[in-house]
Amino acid sequence: MDSNGQSASFRVPLALDLAWGFGLVLILGLAAGWLADLSLIFHAVTWLLYGTVAGSIMHYWPAARDFGWANRATLLRTGLVVVLVALAPFADQLAGDLWLYGSLAVLALILDGFDGKVARATGSQSDFGARFDMELDALFILGLSVAVLALDKAGLWVLALGMMRYAFVAASVLLHWLNTPLPESFRRKTVCVWQIVTLVVAVLPPVNSLFASTTLATALALLAWSFYLDVRWLYRRRDPNDIC
Repeated sequence: MDSNGQSASFRVPLALDLAWGFGLVLILGLAAGWLADLSLIFHAVTWLLYGTVAGSIMHYWPAARDFGWANRATLLRTGLVVVLVALAPFADQLAGDLWLYGSLAVLALILDGFDGKVARATGSQSDFGARFDMELDALFILGLSVAVLALDKAGLWVLALGMMRYAFVAASVLLHWLNTPLPESFRRKTVCVWQIVTLVVAVLPPVNSLFASTTLATALALLAWSFYLDVRWLYRRRDPNDIC
């Protein structure tokens, strides 16, 4: 058995995994474009997002290793998240399809815990899988933030929910001590789920801007508090000689 919980003689080529992921995005993207009568910009954004994900996978995952069922579960969710994120700027054009958008967002949220269960069941937990899942969550949150803004359920400040993770990554380029691995945190996972739940609820048609803004402001406050705790933890453990 290899680290993915599979026979060492069994290996699906990485290109094949990325190909079925491409097929999934193609089907979902064409269906969404047809239902909402969207422009070519939507399709361009869809393929840009999937191309970025696929390129990152090819860069960081050794081609000689089987991708593993846990990572395939995350790739399955990737297809759904990519289309939802590409649809986000056009949320105000979805009209009657907004319930479908919200339902698919709920499905993406439910699937978020599926890959972890697969990883534990097959003994295939990996740093790559954890990072893949985390970055997909970050993309999903950013997309939902854009959708809420497009629906005028909250002001421009709601984008901070989606941008804070990317601001942290950008800061880590200059402040290398921010790259120190953080320990597992139930608090961090809970705040992440609360972000997604409040954003998904906010895009649903019956939810008014006052309720959406109030719950999202709470989510932003919790997120800022969570980031503060993590940055403080990292700062206290920085290398004194690491001035950048």
